[in-house]
Amino acid sequence: MEYLLPDEAAAAGQARRLTSEFLARSRSRMARVDEEQIDDATLIVSELVANATEHGRGECRLRLELSDQKVTVEVYDDSPSPPRVRPLTAEGESGRGLAMVRCLAHRLDVTPLTGGGKRVRAVLAI
Repeated sequence: MEYLLPDEAAAAGQARRLTSEFLARSRSRMARVDEEQIDDATLIVSELVANATEHGRGECRLRLELSDQKVTVEVYDDSPSPPRVRPLTAEGESGRGLAMVRCLAHRLDVTPLTGGGKRVRAVLAI
């Protein structure tokens, strides 16, 4: 399933809702996706979309795929800069999102796109 999201702060909330609904609907066909995995996927989507809308220059796309073994989340944006984990500080109010995604995802990769932009893909094992 693929969704086009607006370039605004509310996009992360919209992406969370779409992800939760997509995985909940798929649950009847694939009972192996449990509530915790839905929560993990929703958090990953929220962080990746928030990064895309904060650092990108336009709309972003969210692509979700579910199989018997994995949930794949892909976020596309038009920024050529890859996301990066920043050093964590006690006073910092941001910068933890990508570190959380790395902890939750089985695999995380960033691919530059022909014509500009990038794809950030996170894979969660089921």
